[in-house]
Amino acid sequence: MRILITNDDGINAPGLQVLQEIATTLAGPRGEVWIVAPAFEQSGVAHCISYAHPTMVAQLDDRRYATEGSPADCVLAAVCDIMTDAPPDLVLSGVNRGNNSGENAMYSGTIGGAMEAALQGLPAIALSQYLGPETSDLADPFEAARRHGAAVVRRLLDHGDWTSDADFRLFYNINFPPVPAASVRGVRVAAQGRRQGTKFRVVPYTAPNGRRFMWAAGGAQNAPARAGTDVAVNLDGFVSVTPMRADLTCHDSLAEMGSLFDDDISCQERAAGNP
Repeated sequence: MRILITNDDGINAPGLQVLQEIATTLAGPRGEVWIVAPAFEQSGVAHCISYAHPTMVAQLDDRRYATEGSPADCVLAAVCDIMTDAPPDLVLSGVNRGNNSGENAMYSGTIGGAMEAALQGLPAIALSQYLGPETSDLADPFEAARRHGAAVVRRLLDHGDWTSDADFRLFYNINFPPVPAASVRGVRVAAQGRRQGTKFRVVPYTAPNGRRFMWAAGGAQNAPARAGTDVAVNLDGFVSVTPMRADLTCHDSLAEMGSLFDDDISCQERAAGNP
């Protein structure tokens, strides 16, 4: 198996090393693991691409590249330039330092990398390690992802829904819970949730020269979410697996809204003298 890995924490991030171990296990002795990752941290860039300026790509070693762009840029660089002789069989993005459950998914560069891979028609999975009080004193805060990651991904590869005939191909978001590896209670397929009573915000700051800046800050990561969603199962000690698509349509509302503007359009046409 030929696997591409990327992340949003940067090419020297410890989570990328964990993902390389997972990918190497999955690829097997005859497989290949390619790394194309941001030169610097790109957390919070979501599915951003460097559309308005060029992106430098540097080869650091055999099958190891760094770009000055986002995770989505890294996937584009791999598919359209670095690996054009043979595309990857699988794209893995992560392992993110911190969870990408709940509302975090909307901001995540880790998920952005997997999403771009899916848009390119490739099987893709994002992986993130939830952090909390039970992981803060561990010698390896990625312990749960390191020990259980390959098995969860392999189960998805063997039994997941990898249909590609839809308008937007499925990809998967995996979050490992904020507990030691031995305390992981299992795996749950869960919908994306949202933490209640908390949200992203900015913290203003005035520099010594009088100029105004701001820091973006997340909300409490242990805030409750609806039962059965990714946040809830993660906080209960389970790995969450969430199927996703790059389709932001609210399909539940389409039928109800179908005739919402029919009368207005007819009135406008009659006013313009059209029959």
